Amino acid sequence: MNKFRFTINVLAIAIFTFAFASFAQAQATRTWVSGVGDDANPCSRTAPCKTFAGAISKTAPSGEINVLDPGGFGAVTITKPMTIQGSGGSIAGVLVSGTNAIIIAAGNSDDVTLRDLDIDGLTTGLIGVKILSARKVTVERCQIYGFQGTGGTNGRAISDERTNASPIPQLFVNDCYLRNNVGGVAASGVNAGPIRVMIDNTRIEGNSSAGVFGSNSAVISVRFSNVSGNGGDGVQVQSSAQAVLISSLFTNNQGIAANNAGGTLSLADTTIMNNVTSHAGTITSFGNNNCRNNGNNLGANCNLGAPVGQQ
Repeated sequence: MNKFRFTINVLAIAIFTFAFASFAQAQATRTWVSGVGDDANPCSRTAPCKTFAGAISKTAPSGEINVLDPGGFGAVTITKPMTIQGSGGSIAGVLVSGTNAIIIAAGNSDDVTLRDLDIDGLTTGLIGVKILSARKVTVERCQIYGFQGTGGTNGRAISDERTNASPIPQLFVNDCYLRNNVGGVAASGVNAGPIRVMIDNTRIEGNSSAGVFGSNSAVISVRFSNVSGNGGDGVQVQSSAQAVLISSLFTNNQGIAANNAGGTLSLADTTIMNNVTSHAGTITSFGNNNCRNNGNNLGANCNLGAPVGQQ
């Protein structure tokens, strides 16, 4: 009887070990999707999958999903460190209607990168990139548009809603084009440590409300970017959030170009022209800004106040 039990236990361990090894082997460091792929495939270069959701389960942590050719690859929820690289086709598309396009719900120590994606909400999409948890998120060379769903935080191109305080969450938005959404980039985690947001060389245009929004102690920098033609404020900070605008253009916004509604807002080498209102609240100016021709013509350089010396 003991021999029989011993044999059964050995077989059970062997089966478990074999199953685990098979699962591990099924996950590749680099997987592939194609517009003519099939999610039943192993997502290899020669047998690609059809969707990002189909490929993610076959991609190892810290691995990369690559796009072979143009196509629409569907909504996806990312729960581990990884990169989605869309540069293989002229359009690496994610088209959604009435839902979120990409949800990032990875571990608090995980890094996620989205690169060269065309994310279309088809006017009813909720959020283009919704970030719930991760250490660092990089959105690079992406177009995000058509997210006009309403209610709560919906309608944003990128909505950072992380609440973990340690490690400090970081968001990098580089070389992107965010247009025709309700809002552009928002960092509004509740009761969180300060989310760090770096927006660089990005166009945030034609959204129906604020181009950039920060609350709950978010720390935002906007550099070498164009925040223009939005239906609301260019940038708005509240609830102890901080923003610094460096070498950027704010023009033709239908609200307040630079709105400090309860946070801290600083300007350096920034142009604010032809907006309905130039600024509101206390603004720290480094004295090298160009502010004129706004609807609330406040006089020379918009009366931004005495400049703060640079060091």
